[in-house]
Amino acid sequence: MRMHNADATCGIAQAATIVGDWWNVLILREVARGQVRFDALAAELGLSRKVLTERLGRLVAAGVLSRGLYQRRPVRYEYLLTDSGRALLPVLVAMQDWGDRWALGDGSLTATAAEDGAEHARVHALAGTRLPEGLLLPATGGAPLDVVAPDAAATVLFSYPATGVQWEEPLPGAAGCALENRLFRDAWPALRDAGVAVRGVSTQLPDEQAAFARAESVPYPLLSDHRLSLAAALRLPTFHGAGRLRLKRAVLVLDPLRTIRHVLFPVGDISHAVDEARRLATALAHG
Repeated sequence: MRMHNADATCGIAQAATIVGDWWNVLILREVARGQVRFDALAAELGLSRKVLTERLGRLVAAGVLSRGLYQRRPVRYEYLLTDSGRALLPVLVAMQDWGDRWALGDGSLTATAAEDGAEHARVHALAGTRLPEGLLLPATGGAPLDVVAPDAAATVLFSYPATGVQWEEPLPGAAGCALENRLFRDAWPALRDAGVAVRGVSTQLPDEQAAFARAESVPYPLLSDHRLSLAAALRLPTFHGAGRLRLKRAVLVLDPLRTIRHVLFPVGDISHAVDEARRLATALAHG
């Protein structure tokens, strides 16, 4: 890319050499989703091996991907996000947020979604897919936790915008986060006895999550996706509220193999969604 001399000190121009290329952005999107091997990337993107090799080489040279050998005969490599690459995840999620609102939507700011819209289709397409391994998020218990409980017969993973936040303006779908957690808290003994784990996740900071968990005696872990790694991995819908990108409310029910078996989105009736999540997860656990 040819650049004007003045661009040498412009961070936007320098970043555009990475995220200004269509294929680079889509490769980073797929790596964030767990497609880290060459053949998987080629199949997912429909990209020729020559072009994919070239773009991967550029991203490795730029320091946003690292290349590691996972098979010697024949030689095969996988590509992982570096610290620099992980720092781009909020950029990718912000691009998606803008695209959902302005390119695919009518510009309205909302914490919910239309049932005939792109966000609805994208989230429901998660059913049958597997979460990437190693998705660890800061948790209210202290140590980072996997978003899928490794020893549970099923996991309910629910995303919500934020607790204890005063929104600048009334936003459809933004309120009710404390209620949702209280309802899952009340349902937790029965879910636990059925072998079902519960995880709540938002983009609030870990200390904000921990303070709420203590105040409300939340018995299950609350996870902080403040670095947006889960949002990028699942392409979860977001909205911008109270100075931060927030996850829209959704409920996923996963099996022990990390496969998403059921999706509830959008969530309008919170009480119904909690009851339905309990029913679906218990049935899955009893298999």
